[in-house]
Amino acid sequence: MQIIALRILKLFWEDNSQAEKPLRTWYGVATKAEWTGPADVKEQFGASVDFVADNRMIFDIGGNKFRLIVRASYQYKALMVKFIGTHAQYDKIDPMTWEVKSERRHGYPTDPQ
Repeated sequence: MQIIALRILKLFWEDNSQAEKPLRTWYGVATKAEWTGPADVKEQFGASVDFVADNRMIFDIGGNKFRLIVRASYQYKALMVKFIGTHAQYDKIDPMTWEVKSERRHGYPTDPQ
């Protein structure tokens, strides 16, 4: 799968050094994957991935310390990074819309508000 917005992951791990190794691992697995649908992702990641509407996936990264939201285009073999943050930052957004539940923006979403 092609990963779109890798820069967001890099920016995040520059600020959160504990995230670099698990994010690089996820990136390595995802770029070699040939997923055709959610079942393929679930088979590879098991309980560390959840699915929401519109082909969005939420990955637990680094022993559930971080959350990564991506949107899949299985037809085009692409994943677009939509959000990466700590679990606490993730708890402050709506994973369906990436909108922040509070007034202050947290994490590293890629969609402008």
